[in-house]
Amino acid sequence: MKRVLVAMSGMTLMMSGFVYGQTETPMIDQRQMTQEQRIDQGMANGQLNRREATRLGRQQDRIDHMENKAETDGVVTRKERARIGAAQNRASRHIAREKHDRQGARRR
Repeated sequence: MKRVLVAMSGMTLMMSGFVYGQTETPMIDQRQMTQEQRIDQGMANGQLNRREATRLGRQQDRIDHMENKAETDGVVTRKERARIGAAQNRASRHIAREKHDRQGARRR
């Protein structure tokens, strides 16, 4: 099961790399990629269980949606960047908390 999730996460990162190459927000994209890798690593080493990883993944999807919406007019304003940055800060704190809450994958 873990192998399938890790493989799927890897494929998602590879496919998302194509989209990131076309955007005009490289810093936001790099941070998103780093946070997604942190979630994948947490799943791989047992620090995150499936439910936590799903919740954190949905949060990353919402940030992606915010970024896409900001880019629709062709310009990402300073206010939009600040809002996305704040959302990324919040997501980063959530990732750190979930990874260190001693509630990782159950060992059998």
